[in-house]
Amino acid sequence: MAGGLQLVRGGAAAPPAVAVDPLGFQEECLRAYQVSQAARGFAQTSMDNGSAVLERFLTACGNVAWEVTPADVDRVVAGLRAQGLAASTRRQYVQAFKGFHAFLMARRASEIEVAFGVRLVAPVDEFNAAHHVGADSPSTHAPPTPERMEEFFDFLKERIADARKYAAAGRDYALFRTLYLAGLRAEESASMDRSDVHFERGPFGKLHVRFGKGTHTSGPRPRWVPMLDGLDLILRWYLDEIRPRLGDGTALFCEEGGGRIHRGTIRNRLAYLLDLERAVDGDLDARGEPRVRFSPHTLRHACATRNYERGVDLVAIQQMLGHWHVGTTMRYVTPSATFIEDAYQRAVSGALTTLAGHTDAD
Repeated sequence: MAGGLQLVRGGAAAPPAVAVDPLGFQEECLRAYQVSQAARGFAQTSMDNGSAVLERFLTACGNVAWEVTPADVDRVVAGLRAQGLAASTRRQYVQAFKGFHAFLMARRASEIEVAFGVRLVAPVDEFNAAHHVGADSPSTHAPPTPERMEEFFDFLKERIADARKYAAAGRDYALFRTLYLAGLRAEESASMDRSDVHFERGPFGKLHVRFGKGTHTSGPRPRWVPMLDGLDLILRWYLDEIRPRLGDGTALFCEEGGGRIHRGTIRNRLAYLLDLERAVDGDLDARGEPRVRFSPHTLRHACATRNYERGVDLVAIQQMLGHWHVGTTMRYVTPSATFIEDAYQRAVSGALTTLAGHTDAD
């Protein structure tokens, strides 16, 4: 099988006494990976879907997971794009592989080095990750406006009252409100437990994001995110009224059967709700414009942009989103077309208010 720059061979690792079948070993690792997901509370349907995507990705690579190179990832993603698959679908393939590869690095790295002479280094890096941002990159599409988001959340609230599945409708509202108001990644919200909600911390309460995204080798990067803009009230209602109807598991957000919700389910659920909104309320919004669609990740961009436009410090937004560098946060901020004018009016109004105060004092 082809090697690559991320493979460090030779040196300390001696050839195995007995040859190990790479495909058989990979199958064993895949089963162990599923067991680890089950231990974290993932639903069986989510694990099955993720496994199918992962196996298709590995087949397309033509290598076992520890032999996959950055060039393989580039080639497969380019092929998916050539097939016309959406950027979100391409990300799903890469994320499925990335999760499995991280499991191998954490649990089976020494065995792989001894058996196959390969020292694992993640083949999904900052360079090929940029290839599957796709056409919905924030550089080309502005995130949904606060008005669009409130319109969508009004639709979700209306569903709760007469939804056939009351608990699922309530969970949807709380989940997507959390993604938007806290700027969480879908995978971060899927990994949260009920015990990660701390109403007593700080003036607003905080969410403990234990599995925040880190660098390739650093592992999870935890952070605390304040529950701003009434998110604490929403989550109090959710935990008191909705979550008990979905089983007694530890997960904060779960599927109807009680199993931990999967990030793919979050993405698919949002797409379904946007389709339903259009079917119920029409293709145009209250302003007569086409209803803007968005993904769970786009909600992070909307969170960053909304907070920046209302004057929140950029470093505070960086810490909220869990970015390593403020430059990354800047790419998430896409100000509105009237941002300069709005900022000017706020500055002038503030100056006039200050001047009036000085005049009164004199």
